[in-house]
Amino acid sequence: MNILRIGLVSVSDRASSGVYQDKGIPALQAWLASALTTPYEVEVRLVPDEQPLIEQTLCELVDEMGCYLVLTTGGTGPARRDVTPDATLAVADRLMPGFGEQMRQIGLHFVPTSILSRQVGVIRKQALILNLPGQPKSIQETLSGVRDENGNVIVAGIFASVPYCIQLLEGPYVETDPAVVAAFRPKNAIREIKNQS
Repeated sequence: MNILRIGLVSVSDRASSGVYQDKGIPALQAWLASALTTPYEVEVRLVPDEQPLIEQTLCELVDEMGCYLVLTTGGTGPARRDVTPDATLAVADRLMPGFGEQMRQIGLHFVPTSILSRQVGVIRKQALILNLPGQPKSIQETLSGVRDENGNVIVAGIFASVPYCIQLLEGPYVETDPAVVAAFRPKNAIREIKNQS
């Protein structure tokens, strides 16, 4: 059985040079630990805002490490050093525009400057690559979605669609804790998972 391998890439000049502690990767790791009920392995990379290095890192995680999902954090704004989306598009086989649209939709519930985000979602070979924001709170909101005061989902988080996308790419069957984010797939794509106990 294929193991779910996930690549986590934090893009930051200052964090990669040790000026300050990276917050993106710990936020992603904590969210995945709370959301995924499927066993998984993580590959972590911390790189500066250099397009060739980001491209190389994404290719390594997908082509050599066999990741089915790669989540980047940071470097998605309009500033000159923000080149994560450019690097992601450069190594992509196909664009998945719905992910970027949904990420901005979620962000707009909190700040009007979300329209400045250039986050993209793409496919390279067997992998889905998603650019996430850099702030831990924004990472969580983007993945889990927007809820009202009663806990009802108003805007679905992008991770609701990730397990089915990985399934369509012939990757492992991914399940989530619905209290964090409910994975959505058509009825004919749902598998009964036998109890592991």
